Amino acid sequence: MPPLLSVILPSYNEKKNLKRGVLDEVFLYLSQQSFEWELILSDDGSTDGTLQELEAFAKRSPHIKVLGNIHAGKAPTVSAGMLAAKGKWRLFSDFDQSTPLREVEKLWPYTQQNIEVIIGSREMVGARRDAESFLRHAMGRGFNLVVQFLAVDGILDTQCGFKLFSQKAAETLFPKLSVYGEQKSRSDAFTGAFDVELLFLAKINNFAIREVPILWRHHETERVSPIKDSIRMFRDIVLIRLAQFQGKYDDQAKKPKG
Repeated sequence: MPPLLSVILPSYNEKKNLKRGVLDEVFLYLSQQSFEWELILSDDGSTDGTLQELEAFAKRSPHIKVLGNIHAGKAPTVSAGMLAAKGKWRLFSDFDQSTPLREVEKLWPYTQQNIEVIIGSREMVGARRDAESFLRHAMGRGFNLVVQFLAVDGILDTQCGFKLFSQKAAETLFPKLSVYGEQKSRSDAFTGAFDVELLFLAKINNFAIREVPILWRHHETERVSPIKDSIRMFRDIVLIRLAQFQGKYDDQAKKPKG
């Protein structure tokens, strides 16, 4: 019987987070649930032994699966997990558990309201952000203003890495990714505006979206280059609109030629 919930955790060189015991916390939470679940650990070509540790961890339960991918970035790594999942509902969450998995309980009520894309928000009234610098917060707000103007209006926080999709939404939207759809090998850990393209696709495919306030804790990372990443993310938002103009999101454009 297919699980009710698939949890997808993308990873890239996560030795630091593994030492914090984040997977133990995730597994403990899932083990306490009465519903069927699966945990998919989708690795982004880690080079520090993370994949081997994930494979060892997966031996704890047949409900845990590990996907090894080339290092192509967060978008293809999440996509691989979401499309390999079998769950009626599929949640992707950051490996560092900035938003603890238990926060999914705040999203569950909306699954009964014919809403198929339910996303965590750090900006709504009722949300809580811990240990985040003023500069990072200000840059995030500025980026979101650009996003609302150019791509996805009405969403206060597109970038929160805690998003729940119905099976139908996941299997419809992830294959349609264009700007972030190719699995090309890369050398950096750039995340980009992957979430923006997903939500943009959800809107133009008429999926109802609900934003829900959640708890989010900032964890220091050396992977973020605020200025450089902001420029590249703005470029990618422009590419998203260009892809729409070129018809790359049309169903006809996804059909094989010949």
